[in-house]
Amino acid sequence: MDDRRALGQRGEALAAAYLTARGCTLLAANWRPAGRGLRGEIDLVARDGPALVFVEVRTRRGALPGRAEESVTPAKQARLIALAEAYLQAAALPADGTDWRIDVVAVWVQPSGAPVVTWLRGAVEGG
Repeated sequence: MDDRRALGQRGEALAAAYLTARGCTLLAANWRPAGRGLRGEIDLVARDGPALVFVEVRTRRGALPGRAEESVTPAKQARLIALAEAYLQAAALPADGTDWRIDVVAVWVQPSGAPVVTWLRGAVEGG
């Protein structure tokens, strides 16, 4: 497994633990829609109280934290919204009657190896 993929998997595991420790219930990880029409995946799907939350995890490492959340481009945001709607459809949940949002969890792995996690609720408009 390459280093970048391992970093991403570590970030997703840290994000899942972080959300769980804050009362979220994880429902799915690395969810992909069935069929060939829509490509991509939702890193984490969770419940935060009554809200269904679709989570994009962005992991960075190095001396400066940067802004991992800034790497969620408008194109990526549009894809996340489409993926969230596909999840709702696959789960037979109405998009207009279900309380849902798209969050970003940014994980910065410092040079010491210690992670810093930031949870941005409702980071993607339209979710």
